[in-house]
Amino acid sequence: MVGMRRMLRARLELWEVLLAALFVALVLSALRPARMPDHQSATEIDYFRERYGPGRNTEREEEWLIRDFFRERRGGVFVDVGANHHQLTNKTYFLETELDWSGIAIEPQRQFAAGWAEHRPRTRFFPLFVSEASDRLAELHVLKDNPSVASADREFVRLFGEPDEVQQVPTVSLTDLLDREGIQRFDFLSMDIELHEPQALRGFDIERFRPSLVCIEALLPIRQQILDYFAQHGYVVVGRYVWVDRENLYFMPLGTQLPAD
Repeated sequence: MVGMRRMLRARLELWEVLLAALFVALVLSALRPARMPDHQSATEIDYFRERYGPGRNTEREEEWLIRDFFRERRGGVFVDVGANHHQLTNKTYFLETELDWSGIAIEPQRQFAAGWAEHRPRTRFFPLFVSEASDRLAELHVLKDNPSVASADREFVRLFGEPDEVQQVPTVSLTDLLDREGIQRFDFLSMDIELHEPQALRGFDIERFRPSLVCIEALLPIRQQILDYFAQHGYVVVGRYVWVDRENLYFMPLGTQLPAD
C-alpha cells in the first residue's frame, strides 16, 4: 500500500513538472515578438506599387517610399551621396525630373559626370568620395564591367567579382561640402556607399542640417552603427517602410508626424 502511494505521488509530481514547463513555454511564446507572416511584406509592397507604381527608377521600392513620405511635394532639395548613374537605380531621378527638385550629387566615379550634366540640369555633380574628413585620398575598388559596384572595401566588391580597377579619389566630409556650396538646410538625404556609411555619417552634422528624411543603405555588418548614430542625434526609423525595403533604412526626426492616408 505504501509503495502504491509513493508511485502515485511520483506520478503527480511528474505531471506538476510537465504542467509547469508547459505554462512557462506558453508565457515565453506570448512574450516573444510575433514573426511577420511571409506574405506580409509582399502585401505591403503591393500597397505602394498600386499607389506609386508600377514603374520606378530605383533598384527596389525606394522611389515609391520617398514619394509617399513627401506626398509628391514639389520643389524640394536633396543630397545624393553615392549617386552613381543619373537615372539607373537612382533615388533622386524622379524628384528632379517629375517634381522639380534640385540638389547635389556626390559620386567618386568621374565617368558619370557627363550623364548628370546632360540629363540632370538642376543638380550639381561632385566627383568626390564622402568620408569623415576632407582633402585626403581614398582607394575605390571598382568592377569595370559593372561600375555600380564600387567600394572602399575591397572584400565587399569581391562578393560580385574580382575588382579590376583601383582609383585614388579625393575625400570630402559632407558638412564641409554643404558649407562650401552654401546649403544650410535640405529635405532629403540619400546615402549608398557600400559599407562606408558610418565614416560618412561621422563627417555630417545632421543636427544642424536636419533633413526631413534619410534613406540609407544599412547592410548587416554596419547596421547597428547606423541605428546608433541616428538614435544619438534624435532620429527614429520610419516604421511604415520597415517591412517593404529590406536593404535600406529610413529615418525621420523624432516627433515628425506622418500625414494620414
